[in-house]
Amino acid sequence: MGISRRQLLGAGVIVGAGLVGAAALPARAHSGTPRRMPTSRLPKPYSVPFARPPLAVPLRTDASTDYHRIVMAPIRAEIIPGFSTTLWAYNGSVPGPTLRVARGRRVVARFVNELPFLHPVLGYEAYTSIHLHGGASKPQYDGYASDIIHPGQYKDYVWENHECARPMWFHDHAVHHTWSNVHMGLAAQYWIDDPADDVFGLPRGDYEVPLHFSDALFQADGELALHLDDLKGLWGDVMLVNGRPWPRMTVHRRKYRFRMVNGCVSRTLFWRLSTGDPVVVVATDAGLVPQPISVTKVRHVNGERFDVVIDFAKYPPGTRVELRNDSLPYNEDFPNTDRIMAFDVVDEPFDPANNDVPALLAPDNPVMTRPASDSRRVRNLRTKRQGGEWTINGHTWHDVIDSRFRLVEASPLLGTTEVWEYQNNSGGWSHPMHTHGVDARLLSRNGRAPYPYEVGPKDTFHVGENEKLRILVCFDLPGKYMIHCHNGVHEDHDMMSQYQTVDPAGPAPDPFSAPALPLPDPPL
Repeated sequence: MGISRRQLLGAGVIVGAGLVGAAALPARAHSGTPRRMPTSRLPKPYSVPFARPPLAVPLRTDASTDYHRIVMAPIRAEIIPGFSTTLWAYNGSVPGPTLRVARGRRVVARFVNELPFLHPVLGYEAYTSIHLHGGASKPQYDGYASDIIHPGQYKDYVWENHECARPMWFHDHAVHHTWSNVHMGLAAQYWIDDPADDVFGLPRGDYEVPLHFSDALFQADGELALHLDDLKGLWGDVMLVNGRPWPRMTVHRRKYRFRMVNGCVSRTLFWRLSTGDPVVVVATDAGLVPQPISVTKVRHVNGERFDVVIDFAKYPPGTRVELRNDSLPYNEDFPNTDRIMAFDVVDEPFDPANNDVPALLAPDNPVMTRPASDSRRVRNLRTKRQGGEWTINGHTWHDVIDSRFRLVEASPLLGTTEVWEYQNNSGGWSHPMHTHGVDARLLSRNGRAPYPYEVGPKDTFHVGENEKLRILVCFDLPGKYMIHCHNGVHEDHDMMSQYQTVDPAGPAPDPFSAPALPLPDPPL
């Protein structure tokens, strides 16, 4: 594989939305710790208009498959007004185009690495790997961290999309450089639709809106600040939604469905409406919730997704409703990081249809109905910092590499369920834990019931300091899949391990069984 254990890296942030640039860029030399953008040069909250990422258009289609060719290449874009920022983009957009597909329709996504050979600031080789976060991908198409695409190579990822409708995203997952690559812009949303869900009448079209949250620090010259002060995390002083700083969005007097991803490096969000009114959670990571959940606040960790319906019908025209962000003890706050975006209600007639949310959505989702008593066993996964690295059961991804990828934390049987207990005995940090290749549900947090907004099918869980989570995990895909913290700094320093679901009928595909190939690529 040729991947060194540790290459010095910095960290930045995911940036987003419809920011389109041009050709490859020359490397820029930086030395020492660059000077930060002064607060006086940052835009005022709600001075920049909202923008949506474009929708991905297949290169071609046939009876069963959509074919996409997605090029990873540098662009320049204006995020801070008056300054140009170097980004890495999927097909010229940061975040990348939203890929939308019907359940059961296959996607072949060719990812082409046209990035410079070396990162222009951090100096590492700009290899990539693509993870469909929340997808039921085969091991060789899951974005296994050490299964990489070097500059000048391409790889075809085959995603079958047989899982239930859900809000997902795809992002870079390259070993030890995941978050520096994602910070530069390699992330996009991915939605599976099920026509059977149309009966619910949830908002669609112009009223179904992707929101990709991130935060960033900028240098005085407008470039992303990619240095780390320590290995606890990185917190930016600019809040971004689809790559726009603190944007304002015009909304009509009706319901909207917002499809939210927390793409921050380390910042956990704790968002609410400035009016104090409730929002309605209709989906979590792995699909629709059993019944709509009305809440006034949501804690939203890195990599986690929520689909939320907000009703603007009752607000008079001219009302501004802010999406605010309350502080949490393990974040680092700056002026205006308590604000995310604003919704400006316009003078439009009330929409009488207004998409009423039904009382039941997906009560029969198997992960929500399987009793914990059916689990074959209970496993304990301990998170800890030791030797300057973050570990899972005392292991790092380097330990997995040293074992020639044989080390696993668990070997469940295909088609079974287990209870996994995440134990975080630290006194100073939390971990958003993500398990690839599974749907799961939270049973308890320190022996107490989950928060209302956590009562849904999930794959990413907040494990707070001195917390113990009990999670029911369903193993429906054979092969090796990763377990890791989704705080990007923890992940890259080296808080990743794996498990292997065993199929009694025979071995599953190896994660390295579909390697990247050299360019030029043949027609799709």
